[in-house]
Amino acid sequence: MASIALVTPLARANVRHLWLMAKWKQYELWAQTAQNKWEIVGLFPTTELATVVANSRASRTRLIEVLYDGAKLMGQEIIAELGNTRKE
Repeated sequence: MASIALVTPLARANVRHLWLMAKWKQYELWAQTAQNKWEIVGLFPTTELATVVANSRASRTRLIEVLYDGAKLMGQEIIAELGNTRKE
């Protein structure tokens, strides 16, 4: 016997609420592995732990602040660069 699930307007509103999150940010730590190659080390909710991890790495690292509105990427900015300096 098959059952039928009823979707009420209230249930739809509750699901929609899950997708409509406020603006939020996270911090990504990237490490340089070759001349023009970077790999992600980790994602962090604050800069403190990301900075500790960056300082423990021997290679050049970048801490990037990433801004979201719900699930949509709004922007990103390099806020710190540690390790070897750029050649200019």
